Amino acid sequence: MRLLLVEDDKKIASFLEKGLRESGFNVDVCYDGSAGLSLALTEAFDVAVIDIMLPLLDGLTVIEKMRDNAVQTPVLILSARQSVDDRIQGLQRGGDDYMVKPFSFSELLARVQALIRRDRKNTGSTILAVDSLQMDLLKHEVHRDGVKIELPAKEYALLEYMMRNPEVVLSKTSILERVYDYAFDPQTNVVDVLVCRLRNKIDKDYEQKMIHTVRGMGYVLRAR
Repeated sequence: MRLLLVEDDKKIASFLEKGLRESGFNVDVCYDGSAGLSLALTEAFDVAVIDIMLPLLDGLTVIEKMRDNAVQTPVLILSARQSVDDRIQGLQRGGDDYMVKPFSFSELLARVQALIRRDRKNTGSTILAVDSLQMDLLKHEVHRDGVKIELPAKEYALLEYMMRNPEVVLSKTSILERVYDYAFDPQTNVVDVLVCRLRNKIDKDYEQKMIHTVRGMGYVLRAR
C-alpha cells in the first residue's frame, strides 16, 4: 500500500517513514505543503498522513485543495493543537481522523489501517487477486492456492506492485523507483536478485509460473 507523509519535522518524518516501511507501506515523504499537494494531486495513494503546521502551504489548506480537486484519499491529520475546535476544523476541512502530538507509533499505525479499512469498504476489497495468488493488504499476508507464503518487506512490496499491474511489463527502473523509492545505478543487479528471491517463493513449487522475464524490458506477472 502506498502512503503519502507530509511532515516538515525531519526527525519525526524519518521515525514515521521507518516504522511505516517496516509495516509494509511504500512511503512518499514531503517536507512542505506545496510539494505534498503536488504529489497528492498527481499520484494515487491509499492513505495520507499530513501535519498541520507546514511551510509554504499549511496542512489544512493542502487537504482542502485535495478535496476541491476530487482527491478522496483518506487523510490522518497530525497536529500539536489539541483543542476541540481545532479537531472540528480539521475534520470539517476534509480530514478523516485527527491525532495530537506527541503520539505513539502503534496508535498511528492502527488509525492508518482503520482509515484504509473504512475506505476499502466504500470503494473496494482489501484483497488483491491474480489467478490463484492472493494478497491481503491489511494483514500483509500472501497465499497461493491457499498456502501462506512468508515475504519480507521488499519482496512483499515488489509483489504488490506486480499484482496491481498484472500483464504489464515493469521495467527495472520503475521497480527501483517504486520498491526502493530512489534510483540505483542502472547497472546494479539488485532488481534481478529481488525478483529471483520472490520467484523462488511464488513459483518454485508450482508447475504454472507467474513471474516472467521479458528480455531487455523487465518483468511481468501473468495469470494462466
